[in-house]
Formats: sequence, structure tokens, C-alpha cells
Amino acid sequence: MASPNVVELTEQNWHEHVGGDTLVVVDFWAPWCGPCRVLSPIIDRLADRYAGKVKVAKLNVDENPNLAVKYDVMTIPRIIFFKGSDRPLYQEVGLVSEDHLARLIDKYK
Repeated sequence: MASPNVVELTEQNWHEHVGGDTLVVVDFWAPWCGPCRVLSPIIDRLADRYAGKVKVAKLNVDENPNLAVKYDVMTIPRIIFFKGSDRPLYQEVGLVSEDHLARLIDKYK
């Protein structure tokens, strides 16, 4: 079950959630992507762990291709960190561990 603390991003609500002073961690994914499915529970746990401090979000690249193109997402999963603007602060490509992502969140929050 998905965490209620994960924001589902779309092209329509992107600017509502990305660009403020809060760190936003966006998981660019697709339902057919095996590594994305493995990463999904990690994203849920991080969203719960950092609720109220960091915004954790998912963006389906198949349903939101314009954002995938804008951020040059050619390989998924891709985790992109945003803070203060819609320009990427940092990004990770591929399946990464929960501990690694938590260290990055702590660094950038």
C-alpha cells in the first residue's frame, strides 16, 4: 500500500509542489519498470520518516511525458531533489538503498 505521505505529481500540479523552500524528492518512475517497483516501498518509508520536513513525491513518466523530457529522464528510476526552484539540486539514477537516500535527504534538507 502506498504511503499517504507520498505526493502524486502530474504536469498539472507540478508547480504547486515543486519550487518552494522545502526539499522535494521526486521519484520518476513507470509501472512497467522492475527496479521502480523495488524502489517504491523505500520511497513510501522515506515519505513517512520525513513527513512534515521533506516532501516526497512520485511522477509517472508515461503519464507525464513533458516533465520527463524537461528533466532529461531517459533512464528510470531517477530520483531528483529540488529546493528553492524547479531546477534540480541533485539526482540519482537507478535503484539505490534507503540508507543512501536518507543520507542525501539529511544533507540537502
